[in-house]
Amino acid sequence: MRKGTLRQILLITDGCSNHGEDPIAMASLAKEQGITVNVIGVLDQDTIDENGLREIEGIAMAGGGVSQVVYAKQLSQTVQMVTRKAMTQTLQGVVNKELKQILGSDTSLEDLPPEKRGEVMEVVDELGETIELEVLILIDTSGSMKTKLPTVKEALFDLSLSLNARTGDNQFSVFVFPGKQGNVEKVMDWTPNLEALSSVFPKLTSGGLTPTGPALREAVSYYFNKKRSLRSLISGDESYFEESSM
Repeated sequence: MRKGTLRQILLITDGCSNHGEDPIAMASLAKEQGITVNVIGVLDQDTIDENGLREIEGIAMAGGGVSQVVYAKQLSQTVQMVTRKAMTQTLQGVVNKELKQILGSDTSLEDLPPEKRGEVMEVVDELGETIELEVLILIDTSGSMKTKLPTVKEALFDLSLSLNARTGDNQFSVFVFPGKQGNVEKVMDWTPNLEALSSVFPKLTSGGLTPTGPALREAVSYYFNKKRSLRSLISGDESYFEESSM
């Protein structure tokens, strides 16, 4: 199996979108472009709005990713778990696609004998440690997130440390929404670590609408596509994994 790059969007939010395009439709577009969309809903009370919960689950489902609702104090562990779980889920989908091509359309990983299935999962685990990973992080900075942003920062530091323990290369970038000048703002370009967040987070302002759909659209249509086309112009390399339906 050829190696490529796993691409994820990690959306961290605490409420319903209320401006711009449908975020579920934008997540579906991301999946079509080979980008998994994972969503973490951050709580600081015992309840979450039902519409918000449906939206969180709907975005992740449409984006082929993982969703989780969590209290702010548990955010660090959850960010790592969701990112890792999405990697494994995506790689299993890629393996299933290749198995169908080799063994026939009716064959999947679950159909293999236990010993063979174990061998394949070893390959999946190895890929999870060695494959290149790009994570574009979208952070909701609407008014209700103000008190949660320090916790978000610490969670992303821990994510960086966890993923940099892998042997594969990692690249992170960070967008916030709403931005100072529009629906979404890039606050960190691609980097292998997230230490620079220390200088970024104190400058973030909270308030305004929650344009989740436009933020996802910007991540998909501008940033990833620009990065891919630039890379392919330089190297002729289009070796990216396409996410599988699971």
